[in-house]
Amino acid sequence: MPRIAVIGGTGYAGSHIVAEGVRRGHTVVSVARTVPSERVEGVTYIEGTLLDVPSLAAELQGVDVVVSAVPARGDMEGAVRSNVADLVAVLPETVRIGVIGGAGGSLIAPGGERLVDQPSFTEEYKPEALEAIGILEDLQTDDRGHDWFYVHPAGGFGAWNPGERTGSYRDGGDVLVTDEDGESFISGADLAVAVLDEIENPRHSRERFTVGY
Repeated sequence: MPRIAVIGGTGYAGSHIVAEGVRRGHTVVSVARTVPSERVEGVTYIEGTLLDVPSLAAELQGVDVVVSAVPARGDMEGAVRSNVADLVAVLPETVRIGVIGGAGGSLIAPGGERLVDQPSFTEEYKPEALEAIGILEDLQTDDRGHDWFYVHPAGGFGAWNPGERTGSYRDGGDVLVTDEDGESFISGADLAVAVLDEIENPRHSRERFTVGY
């Protein structure tokens, strides 16, 4: 089984990915700036940050998959894209990269515009969305040989709307996943199901994909 490291492993998306990985029997390393007081049994917790790539890379030796679940918000705004690129540059080519992006880069229809470019997209979220899209663009043009996948969660994804684990989801390719009422949502737990499914049975080699119900 692949050894998985999750950067931002104590955050909303990251903590669910960590828990799902352990649930499936993987060796999981959670990387965050502080070690939580409440820990998932079987997880190795280490202190690390994207802001110190050399130290972080040393901590990640021996892992097979590295998933970045660090949003470009708060004191990380403007710092995630460049540091993910620096990390990818120093990781061995055999390490697969996963990135949890945002819904903003999803297309609203096949071949259509991006969600972030719609007038209804909340202005205060645009910097985070555009930085996340920048990470995708960097991966798409990277020629160092890493395999990677990039996940766009549904529009209603977030700690403010947690939902429950159902074990199911839909893969929309490049297009935002919505239900028959036009709503777009996925729980943190089911986002993690999609991520672990991709790690265990890769279907999106050097591709992005959207997930939702």
